[in-house]
Amino acid sequence: MIELKSMAVAMPEVVGHPNRAAFEGVLTMVDVPSQRAPSGAKGHLVVLTRGAAEAALPSLLGMALDYSPSLDRHDVRRKVGVITRAEIVGRKLELGGYLFARDFPEIVEEIAKSRPGNDRKPIDSFRTRFLQAGVIHAAVSPSESENWREGYRLRASLRGAAKRILSLTTAMKRTPGRRLTQAEEFHPTIRAEACMAVGPAGLGLSYEVTAVEIADTRARVWTLSKVTFTGAAILRRDKAAYRDTWIELST
Repeated sequence: MIELKSMAVAMPEVVGHPNRAAFEGVLTMVDVPSQRAPSGAKGHLVVLTRGAAEAALPSLLGMALDYSPSLDRHDVRRKVGVITRAEIVGRKLELGGYLFARDFPEIVEEIAKSRPGNDRKPIDSFRTRFLQAGVIHAAVSPSESENWREGYRLRASLRGAAKRILSLTTAMKRTPGRRLTQAEEFHPTIRAEACMAVGPAGLGLSYEVTAVEIADTRARVWTLSKVTFTGAAILRRDKAAYRDTWIELST
């Protein structure tokens, strides 16, 4: 059975509008760990819970879709479209809306060329493996997998040291007699764009969320229990924290 949660803003139809090109796509996955650590997550993978995503759907409507010329990050000063529809189908958060086609013809052309129908097909060379207590990562060859494991161990060591320093600093700043709650300590802004470019070609999507509540900041994979969507971005899928996102023009 497929669970569906949907919300949309009714837009008046204008036949042949020169500055309105419809798009649709998958923004992210719910209840699924990201394949790579998103920006703002301090090296952690993240899981957006279904409950958090459903509660935040209203905040996604009317938000802008942006892009950078290099298609590798968010750029809030280049807003190329608007989101008018969002729904959760199974484990996918799907959305739709309009691009400003006359104002940004280059991004419309780039989306048209990316042929997302082909890009969305599974790629045999990218198989998921459960490593280090079930955390999912992509691997392409034994040698690259070994390099990744070595890099993972190094990053884990650095993260551990950074967490220790952060905890000591926080403890020094606390007022005696009062212990701050975890929610009071940390409310990051997270963008589902990855620092490293590894993965299939084509265009994908990345969300931006703020007012984030994390179940346990000490966990290896952060569980996002509450978020507010503040925008989304078009970017290369090899820069997306979620590999299965996509965008295409719709009729």
